[in-house]
Amino acid sequence: MKLFETERLYGREFTTQDIPRLTEILSDPEVMRYSVHGVCDETATAKFIDWCISCYADPGVGSWALIEKKSAELIGFCGVGPEPVDGVEQMNLGYRLAREYWNLGFATEAVNGVLDYVFKEKSLESVVAIIEPEHLASLRVAEKAGFIDYINRLFHGRPVRLYRLSSQEWCLLGSATRCL
Repeated sequence: MKLFETERLYGREFTTQDIPRLTEILSDPEVMRYSVHGVCDETATAKFIDWCISCYADPGVGSWALIEKKSAELIGFCGVGPEPVDGVEQMNLGYRLAREYWNLGFATEAVNGVLDYVFKEKSLESVVAIIEPEHLASLRVAEKAGFIDYINRLFHGRPVRLYRLSSQEWCLLGSATRCL
């Protein structure tokens, strides 16, 4: 079932059948360069998908499989999930794409689709994005989506930028029909 849709992508819930393809993506050291968990083997990918599935039930969001419409291929994931930040659970935006889909606008398209979905359909009040300052491509994606203000923090022992975007800011950034 499609949860959100953009011009070239749609998002759906993960299933255990996605483990082999997602493992291909998450086992690429370049894809996982800025991940606090590092490269994922099949066991780690299965645990990630299990976590996603549990998040769908509670709190009702999670990382969703990204499917390219043209090829019907799983190209990565994008979504929001619970993440403790300074002792407070936040809804953290996360995304990873197979390397062959980099620099084609898919990440920005996916992030915008997810934000539209979680703010309109799931009524989230805000979303955070936790990004290492050296991860320039991810910073550009987040900033294009409206994440502008940040504070510097340590996250899993790494210096990061902690961005926050509220649903109200999201509405103001978009077209007149974004939040009707």
